[in-house]
Amino acid sequence: MARVRAGRPAGNAPAPAWAMPLRPAGIRTATGAGLAADPRGAALRALMVALTGAAWLALWLWSASPYGRYLDHGSWTDAGAIAAICRAVPQGDVAVPALLYAGGWVLMIAAMMLPTTLPILEMFRRMTAARPDGGRLLGLVIAGYVGAWLAFGLAAHVVDWAIHALAARAPWLALNGWILGVAVLGAAGLFQFSALKYRCLEKCHMPLAFIIERWHGQRPAREALVLGIDHGAFCVGCCWALMLLMFVVGTGSLGWMLGLATLMAAEKNLPGGRRLRVPLGLALIAGAAAILVVHTGPVGG
Repeated sequence: MARVRAGRPAGNAPAPAWAMPLRPAGIRTATGAGLAADPRGAALRALMVALTGAAWLALWLWSASPYGRYLDHGSWTDAGAIAAICRAVPQGDVAVPALLYAGGWVLMIAAMMLPTTLPILEMFRRMTAARPDGGRLLGLVIAGYVGAWLAFGLAAHVVDWAIHALAARAPWLALNGWILGVAVLGAAGLFQFSALKYRCLEKCHMPLAFIIERWHGQRPAREALVLGIDHGAFCVGCCWALMLLMFVVGTGSLGWMLGLATLMAAEKNLPGGRRLRVPLGLALIAGAAAILVVHTGPVGG
């Protein structure tokens, strides 16, 4: 009985190259000569650098412009052109800020998180390089990844908007906003020690196994999109608490963005990234404790 392989028909008839999704392209297995020349891989890396650089540049120009306050949730409808648009559009005080926020959040994800996906994108590109629709499939993976982060960002926006609305009605909370900073820093620090953080981080450290579990080439478009969504979901599960720190320091703080992006990239991609969990968690908890002491004074003081 002939053995049937995924993507290959039974019998002696060879399968077309595009029907073999799990064989990495560009690897010389017969001669052992190593990796073949891979101009498409270089093009992918150049594209990622260009997208990331464009996102950082757009955020810098936005934050340095007179419209930089629109990166801060508290200033969208106060004054200026955007406030006029909010008044002119039905439900504009909700819809326009949400659209602005979504645009800013996507730029943040492109700048901070998209570079961390390069290992899994490169591996998926190699696996699908022989397919005529390989480029489209790679785009679907990226779209699914960004979509997962966008969903989280919109949910975080709703929570942040609710907190601002509550602070407007509660003068005590408005005067003691540092409590929210302590809560976010403390939660982010404690999350570093959670089992969920470890599980999601492990998924990020095993891109080949992650792809093989989800990519079979039977329904290519759907599988590619789901692969991107799943990878984005695990990335959110790994990094959501750190991303919430942007709501504490300000979404237009490019220095903090760069620092957090570096930490998350190191956690996800470096061989020793797992070791950052404990010192980073302790540092965040210590930061929360320091803010608490500064505003309340030492015990018994």
